[in-house]
Amino acid sequence: MIMLSLKMTGKIPFKEVFFHGMVRDSDGRKMSKSLGNVVEPVDFIEGISLEDLNAKLKTGNLDPNEYERATKWQRTAFPNGIPECGTDALRFWATSNTAATTAADINLDVNLLHAFRKFSNKIFQATKYVMSKLPENFVPAASAVVTGKTLAERWILHKMNLAAQEINENLEKREFAKASQAAYRYWYRYVMHRVVADQDFLVFRVRANAQRDVTTSHLCDVYIENSKSIIQDGTEEERTSATQTLYTALDAALRLIHPFMPFISEELWQRLPRRPEEKAKSIMVADFPQFHDALNDPTSEAAYERVIGCSSGSRSLMAEYGLKEQVKIILQAHDDDALQTLKTEQASIKTLCGKGVDQVEILKPGEPRPSGCVTFPVSSSLAVYLYVKGRVDIEAEIDKAAKRLSKIQSALEKQKKAVSDPTYLEKVSLTVQNADRKRIAELESEASAFEGTIQQFERLKLEA
Repeated sequence: MIMLSLKMTGKIPFKEVFFHGMVRDSDGRKMSKSLGNVVEPVDFIEGISLEDLNAKLKTGNLDPNEYERATKWQRTAFPNGIPECGTDALRFWATSNTAATTAADINLDVNLLHAFRKFSNKIFQATKYVMSKLPENFVPAASAVVTGKTLAERWILHKMNLAAQEINENLEKREFAKASQAAYRYWYRYVMHRVVADQDFLVFRVRANAQRDVTTSHLCDVYIENSKSIIQDGTEEERTSATQTLYTALDAALRLIHPFMPFISEELWQRLPRRPEEKAKSIMVADFPQFHDALNDPTSEAAYERVIGCSSGSRSLMAEYGLKEQVKIILQAHDDDALQTLKTEQASIKTLCGKGVDQVEILKPGEPRPSGCVTFPVSSSLAVYLYVKGRVDIEAEIDKAAKRLSKIQSALEKQKKAVSDPTYLEKVSLTVQNADRKRIAELESEASAFEGTIQQFERLKLEA
């Protein structure tokens, strides 16, 4: 490549070479023709049946014994063949597994690769929805640095800004995995915090397959969903602002994902209307999103996280107790800031909870716990209650709540023991001490909520 470029242009085509880890088969073996475990990239791009994979083995010079082992491996690794995944999904899978600081090898994972194909479809569907909401002859604002009228808009613009900052920083450091994951989170996967047991202490995080885990996304599941109610029921000014924010969030999202998924991002970006001053003919040469202080809004972020926490907590409870319609949700604030957020964003919370919720009530700090309900503590300042009287198996739920309470109390005891150590104040930084105190408060709130749930179910038994 260098010699051809020097001959044709007199210039070196690149000055930097990035070495990534070796791509191995699903069992971690080095791909080798003599083993018959080589899979061509085109087979992932276009898809191939198991029979055709087996047939490819016959074109080589494999030893008969190796042929049998190779066909057996193919049946195990690709029992249904390889589904069509496309170039973008393959590229995204490769970049999301490539880190600059380690040279770790990559085991082939067809399921993950196909999941990124579904991610591509999510990008297409989100773009299709946004374009359907743009008015005829829509003209985007001259600047991409817009300020939203509603809390939801300010939140998504803040998240867009943080994603741009994180992606730029990691691309500069050649941390392609971290950069691609930041783009993925902005588009498609945003984890809602939930208390689960960890080895040493309880942390707020999401773990795959945990019963109350809640996974959503910044753009697709939260803002696009919330914008529906704003566009439908908001004032003319709010609808105009929401539409501009939709365009800005999507335009930035396509630009941010472009280095990792160039084909679908180019195709969809070409369909979007252009800002008046936009001169780029291709997304490849369009300006890449940058961090702007004007869009940095941690206050709105904190407020809207309460909204997301309430809606996600409600959805989690509905799924856990199998309630899909005529659902009554009660939200309780434990301080004035949370109460104000609930009052102003009640409609947004109801929208994000889904169509099954037909009632959303708000309780002030200090009001008694509602009867006939189970709870989801969003934080020390917020709790979600789901009315379940007459709709669940009480004995089973008491047993379930008791087991969770036991885990939380055990973790709380460990955390308090660590904090009470005589050398704790000397060895632990002030930042960690503050985080530990906050964690203890959250665990105490969680324990109190489950104790209340058990008591409530016991009262429901008596009422029955």
